Amino acid sequence: MLNSVPTLTDETIESFKYMNFPDIAIKVILKFIGNIISEEKLQQIVNNALNFNIPLERIANNDYICYLDRGPTSSFKDFGARMLARIMEHFLEIDNKNITILTATSGDTGGAVAQAFYKMSRIKVVVLYPKNEISILQRKQMTTLGENVSALGIKGKFDDCQRLVKTAFADKELSHINLSSANSINFGRLVPQTLYYFWSCSRIIDKKNEEVIFSVPSGNFGNLTGGLIAKKMGLPIKKFISAVNENNEFPTFLRTGVYTKVEPSINCISNAMNVGHPSNLARIFDLYGGQIDEKGLIHRMPNMEELRKDIVSYSISDELTKETIVNFYKEYKKIIEPHGAVGWAALQNYRNNYPKNNDVKSITFETANPSKFPKDIINLINIIPEMPQSLKLIQDKPEFPNPKKISNYSDFKEFLLKEFQD
Repeated sequence: MLNSVPTLTDETIESFKYMNFPDIAIKVILKFIGNIISEEKLQQIVNNALNFNIPLERIANNDYICYLDRGPTSSFKDFGARMLARIMEHFLEIDNKNITILTATSGDTGGAVAQAFYKMSRIKVVVLYPKNEISILQRKQMTTLGENVSALGIKGKFDDCQRLVKTAFADKELSHINLSSANSINFGRLVPQTLYYFWSCSRIIDKKNEEVIFSVPSGNFGNLTGGLIAKKMGLPIKKFISAVNENNEFPTFLRTGVYTKVEPSINCISNAMNVGHPSNLARIFDLYGGQIDEKGLIHRMPNMEELRKDIVSYSISDELTKETIVNFYKEYKKIIEPHGAVGWAALQNYRNNYPKNNDVKSITFETANPSKFPKDIINLINIIPEMPQSLKLIQDKPEFPNPKKISNYSDFKEFLLKEFQD
């Protein structure tokens, strides 16, 4: 349970200033897994999974951006997906078992999961995505693979995809398929997402126990939950800024104490954040002594005083997101993509509302590469964003046809029974 998160000493956290990222990762992960995996094996997994850069750049005054888009699918989801895939593979080899991964994506999770598990002999992957709400490159990261990966485009929203996945997990008639999750509802995805909080904080602090503000683009709230776990482990975080797009269920809840799902979710250009009822909200409630169910019904209120002390949340409109992309380029001659722009705009709101904290350093996460959203970038600043090699490779690759039209749960169940029977 999240309420038994292990802690790190102040001295250990301060020592991260002098460590590289893999060494920090091993220190943090070992606190969760103990001796279940040997340190030598964990070193191999970390070196193989997290073999990319994590640039951190000072933009203005005390405000930094941490770029989490340098993994193979150009998304922050690579951290959790690649670690989870290799840990699962390790234990499946030991137990001589096979599993089928079901995952829902609002944009970036699907590609990260599909490519992290690609060609793993003991694991099959099914990704559901809202076919009208993701970019072409986001889709191609799933649909050009084949092998052990099936990508299903759904006429609907991310929340619909997620509902199908959760229903399948609860369906006893599918128990023989040995289903598992790779969404951030899987705790194994969340632990690696604490790592870049420790890493980025260690690169900018000047003194022991120095507090930092994090602005976190938030969709299904796995990214924010990773940060809250890091804070619970002892990382001195002054404030989390939960930056959401027009799907404003969380900032409304923080303000009013009343929770109402956004249903259907609103389609914004920061498409990976088009979530009307985040799965990880249940974990956040749990961290603060509350309980909320999958339908969005609150059974026990969290400690609102503590929640508001730790987190402030802003809803950023598409119009303001676009303005931020334009103004960011004008001011800093740098391209920021839609999700990072939501985070940066929310940080500006916070700076304006709480000027007394302007001397506290901040880190905003850039969660995806701008080249995933070329139309938006070109239309706004008339520049074609440079594409990383990993995306160039799939740009012209043929896509495997959608293997089955999925209109409802019955269709999805039929697909699973047909494709994944023993």
